[in-house]
Amino acid sequence: MEADLRPVEKKAILICGGNVKVQSDFRPPFRLSRSTAGPGAGSASIVLAFGGLRVKKSISREEGDFELVGGPEGYSLLHNGRPFIDEIELKPVLYHSPEQAFFNLGQACIFDCIFCTSRKLSKDVVKDLDLDQVVDLILEAHRKGDLKAVALTSAVVDSIKETIERMVYVVRKVRQTLPDVPIGVEPYVESFGDIERLHEAGATEIKINIESFDPRIIEIACPKLELERQLEFLRYAVQVFGRGKVTSNIIIGMGETDRNVLEGVATLAGMGIVPSIRALKINPTNRSSLENALGRLQPVTAERLLTLNQEAKLILMAHGLSTNSYHTMCHECGCCDLVPFKDL
Repeated sequence: MEADLRPVEKKAILICGGNVKVQSDFRPPFRLSRSTAGPGAGSASIVLAFGGLRVKKSISREEGDFELVGGPEGYSLLHNGRPFIDEIELKPVLYHSPEQAFFNLGQACIFDCIFCTSRKLSKDVVKDLDLDQVVDLILEAHRKGDLKAVALTSAVVDSIKETIERMVYVVRKVRQTLPDVPIGVEPYVESFGDIERLHEAGATEIKINIESFDPRIIEIACPKLELERQLEFLRYAVQVFGRGKVTSNIIIGMGETDRNVLEGVATLAGMGIVPSIRALKINPTNRSSLENALGRLQPVTAERLLTLNQEAKLILMAHGLSTNSYHTMCHECGCCDLVPFKDL
């Protein structure tokens, strides 16, 4: 029975599953999250905590694979109508993430990655905050005592150079006032100088995504990215930020093999990098683009996601690496992925 599974197995099922249905009169005790980046971009979400783990899930008042039942006195979760998690807590997000001010500085993008939904979001979802507003919100969160870390991502709105400038501006402004708060950045870069400038501005961690370790898939899914070039940037980023302070996404579910994924993990670990293995989220916004380019895709199963992360943990251990050295972005948040050394 699913109710008897370990918490990490239940989290894997949640990550790979669909929406959480809530009652029509559901009123959360805090504001809902509405992300403009990441797996849940464009949807209203809540963070569910159980067994020392947490996961962020899109909610719906119409239908869902899961159903949240109960009320403020106590919640539980059903899966396909059957008991799944007996006791579950709702956790607030600061901005996008629990205890992190995680901001997307731009949604429109000149890149054409077919899995990404950020650039396709409607005008009513896009936040359109200017940079000084972002800085003010971060500083306000710190004054309230809720802030443990800052994280910044961005699509490439006009050019990589301009996007880096915007990110450097926010990092520098925040660092001037908050000298000790960890700051993570997730940019597209086009030169080693971009990496240096973000570090000099005050960033302490960086994520440069390869998206896939399969060059064929990258050519189709992210035609403006080059795997070898991204690996060069990652290698240099370790020189600047240090081992255990650089990370990268490896998306699974686009037709890659498990062997390819683990080769990617081993290659990155050999550089001093701890990647995130992220399950592809197929939704009405990206489905047609994905299937037109890659054909009919098999959904990522909870079993596959768990097995790959278990194997990845062994690889990381062999290289003396852990997710515990990261204090910003996805390894710290842990809501969208399985996180080795924390979840398993």
